[in-house]
Amino acid sequence: MHPESTAHPTSRRGFLRSGLLAAAAASAPAILPSRLFGQDAPSKKITLGFIGMGGHGVGRNLTSFLNQPDAKVLAVCDVWKNKAESSKRKVDQFTKSNDCKAYQDFREVLERDDIDAIVISTPDHWHVPLSLAALRAGKDVFSEKPTLTISEGRDLVDEVNRRNAVFQWGIEDRYLMKYHYLAGWVRAGLIGELETIHVNLPNKKPHLRDQPAPVPDGLDWNMWLGPAPFRPYTPTRPDPQHWRNIIDYSGGSLTDWGAHLIDTAQVGAGMDKSGPVEVSGTARQLDPEKYQSNAPVNYQLKYRYANGVKMLVSDGKVNIKFVGSKGWVECAGWNGKWSASDPEIMRVKEFGPEANYWPRPEIEHRDFLDAIKARSKPAYHAEAGHRLATALHLGHLAIREGRTIRWNPAQEKFAGNDTESVKSIIYQRASRDWENAT
Repeated sequence: MHPESTAHPTSRRGFLRSGLLAAAAASAPAILPSRLFGQDAPSKKITLGFIGMGGHGVGRNLTSFLNQPDAKVLAVCDVWKNKAESSKRKVDQFTKSNDCKAYQDFREVLERDDIDAIVISTPDHWHVPLSLAALRAGKDVFSEKPTLTISEGRDLVDEVNRRNAVFQWGIEDRYLMKYHYLAGWVRAGLIGELETIHVNLPNKKPHLRDQPAPVPDGLDWNMWLGPAPFRPYTPTRPDPQHWRNIIDYSGGSLTDWGAHLIDTAQVGAGMDKSGPVEVSGTARQLDPEKYQSNAPVNYQLKYRYANGVKMLVSDGKVNIKFVGSKGWVECAGWNGKWSASDPEIMRVKEFGPEANYWPRPEIEHRDFLDAIKARSKPAYHAEAGHRLATALHLGHLAIREGRTIRWNPAQEKFAGNDTESVKSIIYQRASRDWENAT
């Protein structure tokens, strides 16, 4: 891997561009196609490498970036060889070229000096390790949410700031009109003083244990596990509907769906730059002899913020409702139906200066590319994602500890009842030397 650098490698394409211009001058009066010099010129395209080619990585992220005229996909990578190869075929078919290369080892992608930015769509336990590696290779980063622990989120923010890099979490909500307006009505005071937020998240049925099996041909199981503790391969473990329910890799619906609706909740409460000060909760305990899943299910959580707002979170369905001193607003279902105590609230589309909490770009992928060009922060930058993930992890911790957790969001430290067991659970999950594992 190349030495760490804060520079974004453009020398190769800069050389190609200068060579192209020189060739044009030497062959005058030949006329070159306008596409070589306009906004879509090869030298002006942002080159991308993709790591993680599952359903969301391909269906949303790859598809959307391919449709951005100033982006060019040069690499696709997945621990499943067939997924990497099928993604390359998709790119080749779209671009009518053979410029994209398929990989199974992400390190080969990061070594390429002709790639400007990396798009990460892996299981959660890889998000931050891969992001840090990409940043240290001089790349900007777009990564799916969330982090796996509180401490690694802060490490990521610090690395982004240290390198003046562009980083964006892949979350749709800050680009969706329904949630933009919902939070805006609350922040503009249209329901009076905010008192309580009700958040409901869907929960998936936990998976029963299955037996170890031979690793399928074409899967690099050691790379799939990466920094997570070693576990034998089982057919259900790497399934995206299952790994989300295993705390080695994710946190169940609380960190998956919670990363969507709880972001809107904290933005509406004006607490998106801070966080809760107190969290308590319960969940159903699963029998580890029977279930491979071990993330919280049937949970009930109560959050309290420094401004007095309460947030009640439970699983069962997708819904978010803000209740204030003068009324309420609600969005039922994912990006679903609005309702309000007074329908006139939903006619308001201007919120005033106090509620201009974020600009609403058309889509997160376009926002990322624009931020790279401007060297600016996108709407869902590293710090925003870290603050959200912290709230989610604190909910996990309250359930696992079985007691109220107090938190100082300004200092990012536990308050009052801190113990070493608390730190070990939420700050550091077990990890391994995956590169040297056999």
